[in-house]
Amino acid sequence: MLPSFFKNLGPISIDSIKCLIDCDLHNLQKSISFRDFVGINNIKSNSLSFLYDDKPIKFKLPENVVIICNLKTLKSNAKIKQAIIVKNVQEAVAKISNIFYRDLNYKEIELLDKPAIGQNSTLHENARIQNGAIVGNNVKIGSGVFIGHNCIIGNNSIIDANAVITNSILGDKVMIGRNTSIGQPGFGFYLNENLNIEIFHTGRVILKNNVRFGSGCSVDRGSFSDTVVGENTYFDNLCHIAHNVQIGANSTFAAMTGIAGSTKIGNNVLAGGQVGIAGHLKIGNNVMIAAKSGVFNDLDNNQSVMGNPAINKFKFIRSYKKFYGK
Repeated sequence: MLPSFFKNLGPISIDSIKCLIDCDLHNLQKSISFRDFVGINNIKSNSLSFLYDDKPIKFKLPENVVIICNLKTLKSNAKIKQAIIVKNVQEAVAKISNIFYRDLNYKEIELLDKPAIGQNSTLHENARIQNGAIVGNNVKIGSGVFIGHNCIIGNNSIIDANAVITNSILGDKVMIGRNTSIGQPGFGFYLNENLNIEIFHTGRVILKNNVRFGSGCSVDRGSFSDTVVGENTYFDNLCHIAHNVQIGANSTFAAMTGIAGSTKIGNNVLAGGQVGIAGHLKIGNNVMIAAKSGVFNDLDNNQSVMGNPAINKFKFIRSYKKFYGK
């Protein structure tokens, strides 16, 4: 059974939702209630989900699914049979997420099983591990480390001084550098004039085997899906990975790389220092990105790019020679 890092407050009635947001109902019974509020990629029968845009859904929706969307999205998606219609989907999602879920409080964490520590693992006396956490064999945990409730740390991993790990599952032979933070909420909220509304993040961070992060890095947990880093992928110091990012295997990212939310990156990708990758992009396999490049568009497999905005490496070099004569 996968660990839970938050409290599900469902079922939530449609009346509770109507009291919270300004909405119209489409083909909904007044007595309906929902156990889960999930992203569209994790949708299941009898759950509540949402769509930010009006692009047609390409897969069959499960039975009795209700979608929060605007009127334009409803009209462009014949697959949506039941809906909660709103003017601003992001505002509705932010408000509703906080009546469905909350963090565990200290009393609830105290009721979890004591931490399970594997054989031959060493913990510094100043390290703190909350209840429900599982630490594998031959793990080294340094001074000032904090491992939150229900986290899993795989065998032969090393967690260096002052690292903070919450809402995360780490594979075997993972190395986390000092002062690195894994699993905090991402930068997801509704921008409101008087008081911004945070989106409750239900996703996790999944670091697969032999992943390595240097010092001073930050990896956000997913909002409605997981943030995932594939096997044998390395990050240098001072890198930031935003919520819902998915990265493949055998990739390397140099210092001060930043990857914005929901971007998907393939295998065998190399990025130089201070690379910035915008959100909601798709980066293919075997891509090389030169230092200080700004990536704002999707990249197909086997591309080499540089510049800001990043373009084909040889095209960039020709343009540079044209303007600067070298």
